[in-house]
Amino acid sequence: MAQIFISAGHGGIENGVKDTGARVAGTTEAQEMIALRDLVVPELRSRGYNVLSVPDDLSLARSIDWINARNKAGAIAIEIHAESFANQATRGATVYHIAGNRDRRDQAELILLSLLKEVPELPSRGVLSDASAPTGRLAFCRQTLPPALVAEIAYLTNPQDFALLTQRRRNFAIGLANGLAAWSRAVTGRTPTPTTPEFPPINIEINGGEYDEKGIIVSGNAYIPIDLAELLSVDLSTDEIRRVRYRGVVYIKAVDLKPFSVGIGWDANTRTLQLKPASALKICPGTIDLIMSHGSTTEVTLSNFLRTENKSALETFPDIAELYRQEATTEGVDYDIAFCQMCVETDFLRFPGLVRSVQNNFAGLADGSGNFATFPSARIGVRAHIQHLKAYASTEPLARPQVDPRFDFVKRGSAPLVGQLSNLWEADPLYGDRIIARLNELYQLAGLL
Repeated sequence: MAQIFISAGHGGIENGVKDTGARVAGTTEAQEMIALRDLVVPELRSRGYNVLSVPDDLSLARSIDWINARNKAGAIAIEIHAESFANQATRGATVYHIAGNRDRRDQAELILLSLLKEVPELPSRGVLSDASAPTGRLAFCRQTLPPALVAEIAYLTNPQDFALLTQRRRNFAIGLANGLAAWSRAVTGRTPTPTTPEFPPINIEINGGEYDEKGIIVSGNAYIPIDLAELLSVDLSTDEIRRVRYRGVVYIKAVDLKPFSVGIGWDANTRTLQLKPASALKICPGTIDLIMSHGSTTEVTLSNFLRTENKSALETFPDIAELYRQEATTEGVDYDIAFCQMCVETDFLRFPGLVRSVQNNFAGLADGSGNFATFPSARIGVRAHIQHLKAYASTEPLARPQVDPRFDFVKRGSAPLVGQLSNLWEADPLYGDRIIARLNELYQLAGLL
């Protein structure tokens, strides 16, 4: 079976210090590349490729040794990086190859073009020989036994590149996976036989009527046949609607339909996905209690909503609306719901209970040792909240490294709806109703109800 080695580039110990790469906007290059790598690996494995993920705690030299010790005929290797630069206008992707090797240059172009095909908004900086790198040579390109490339996929210091990477990481992963698969086929001359997963079927109702075709559950999320898009008045030209192909049928992710004013509900007893097209809805953004979904308001609206209840709320946390929108969007969580839960938990950032504002704990999270958790910054505190919410609402993996201290103790996917958080997140049986009440107030302020 063809081997593909993938290294996230940073994370090991270099010169006695942990190498995290660039640090930007509360994240690091290592974190971003590990999150991207963790999407590329299962994608390629689902296609039948033997993918080996280089351990993240290894230095560059030890990573190369690790690959060389496992190398077999027909293997290829790639190391993925993100860039940073003082000039924040600098952006784009490039792939480095060993100097003077025409085959490797062609392979670098294959990877770059595959990436740009999936993320066309990302500028191309072309392919470059490693002799043009700042160090004059790249050890990964020269010392790795299998053919090797180094991909610089974006500039974290550029706002557009950063937004693309964090909001469309799946597209980056598909682009890299497509390029690596094509490169492997070119080297080995064969295509592996993919393994076919088994996805459980679900029933579908539209406006209360049974639909003839079934949907499927993928990683805890409902998918429906793509043919339903026209019936639901959904524009499929957007890249934001995720698709999977299963047994000859293309399915689209149900929660991705919310921006098109499609109402979504779930009957657990009959395993039925309940859909209402825009024409049947009274609430513009669709049903509002599905946690794994898109937010519908703006950062300005969220900030104004805070001020209606607590005029001084933004003095301590001026960027709180931005943080919730960014962190929730990255994990696929509805930021309106998460924000309103924060308002319930902190009484609009008044912190009247045992948790203090300096703890950056916006959701009453425990630290696993009987105390309320403390986080080093507001961003990390928001991230922990979003991750804990995702633990309850979904079985999908985290997009960012785990900071929620009790993520692993939650029964994954046990509460996809806000109301189901009652008696789970809090012992209060009306806990979900309190969040929904705040959510209705937010949408009334935004003019969405």
